[in-house]
Amino acid sequence: MQAPREYHSFVEMRQALAGRLDRADRPRLFDRLDWMEALHRHCFPDIPLRMLSVSAAQGDAWMFLLAPAPGRLRALANYYSFAWAPIFTGAVDAATQQQMLTAIARHLRARCSRIDLYPIEDGAALAVALRRAGWWTVRRAMGGRHLLPLRGRDFFAYWADRPGRLRNLVRRKGRGSPFALSIHDQLTPRLWDDYVDVQARSWQGPEPARGTAFLRALAERESAAGTLRLGFARAQGRAVATQLWTIEGGVALIHKLAHDRAFDAQSPGTLLSHAMFARAIDRDGATLIDYGTGDNGYKADWMEQRLPLYRIDAFNPRSPASWLPAARAAISALVG
Repeated sequence: MQAPREYHSFVEMRQALAGRLDRADRPRLFDRLDWMEALHRHCFPDIPLRMLSVSAAQGDAWMFLLAPAPGRLRALANYYSFAWAPIFTGAVDAATQQQMLTAIARHLRARCSRIDLYPIEDGAALAVALRRAGWWTVRRAMGGRHLLPLRGRDFFAYWADRPGRLRNLVRRKGRGSPFALSIHDQLTPRLWDDYVDVQARSWQGPEPARGTAFLRALAERESAAGTLRLGFARAQGRAVATQLWTIEGGVALIHKLAHDRAFDAQSPGTLLSHAMFARAIDRDGATLIDYGTGDNGYKADWMEQRLPLYRIDAFNPRSPASWLPAARAAISALVG
């Protein structure tokens, strides 16, 4: 196994990867270099990068981190990220993966005092690697994702399994609905303007400028790939609800949704969701729908599984400044 290497720009990374984290090689959106590059460019442009890799005979391990302060590292991820994890290329078995992660953790222990990693789907192997490398490590559950495995169901069968209150709501609000529903797989400037307009009138308020730029880059990239699904509910021609999904390889990801607060009583977002789920299941052949991070109550009506997410906090015992934060994190994990 080679010694870990560090990269500090995506120009270096692209040369080192030679296409191994491009769309053709990576079925999962969040494992692709273009996802991480856009996330850094739009959301963290002022925070230095620390990207690491280690190679073995069977393949490579890659870890994408930010350096927000001297001695501190954190995952290159935020609320747009459904999950963060080290990425492996090639055919690396579990034992070798563990060795690779431990090598990276030892490398980092000589250079920093604290690492924060979130959101992680499991992270048990990564936590073990950090401990073996000498880090004080706290792994704790923090939030979750809501998933819908279709298990061969069409939309009719899926909808029959929904709670009665949701089915009744869609039936009542859909009767004589004033909304025109549409779902687009190609982005245009007009459609994006409509998306931003709805977001500005939603309960969430306008998206931060950096977030809007990131989401537009995502929508443009996925539109070119044919994986974008951008939905709207319109009243008298004006968009009053919108949803941004992508679907690829049978997996549909729900990235953003918003609706105009003035139309709360008429439930345009719920009616649009009904149409979006039907399109994803019956036309796009989704086998799994992922509602992303967050335990919003409404998600449980549409989904059937909750996947817990974890946070890993790692502290270097050689750094006295990390002792108190380590104790606090340990206590927080104990009390939940």
